[in-house]
Amino acid sequence: MSAPPTGPTTDDERPAAATGTVPCRIVVCRDCCCGSPKVTGVDHAARTERLRAAAPVRVSGCLDVCEHANVVVVQPSAEGRAAGARPVWPGLVNDPDTTEDIAAWARAGGPGVAPRPDILDLYAITPPRRRTAS
Repeated sequence: MSAPPTGPTTDDERPAAATGTVPCRIVVCRDCCCGSPKVTGVDHAARTERLRAAAPVRVSGCLDVCEHANVVVVQPSAEGRAAGARPVWPGLVNDPDTTEDIAAWARAGGPGVAPRPDILDLYAITPPRRRTAS
């Protein structure tokens, strides 16, 4: 079982679908670097709302990967976890097309349910807890 992202969060969870299934969830980092004026030319609030339209979104404090701002974590649904999926961490999510790719993947089921769009492989980062010392 994977640990949730660290840091303070605010929940804005949508109810599960009428079938009782738990959808994949999205965590957006919105702290010191992500979601701040440090990343210029991005309407952070609009991007968060766009993702929220696709899946439940939780806003998190710093996820400790500031060098990859803006960071999003796509957490698998119960079905995805049962299939062995782990959270996927896209970084440098600074353009609307990437946000749309993440939203479309979440709507399709996300990790373990729907194939990850190849383009998102370019944005994948290693979460801090999986890094090893050199």
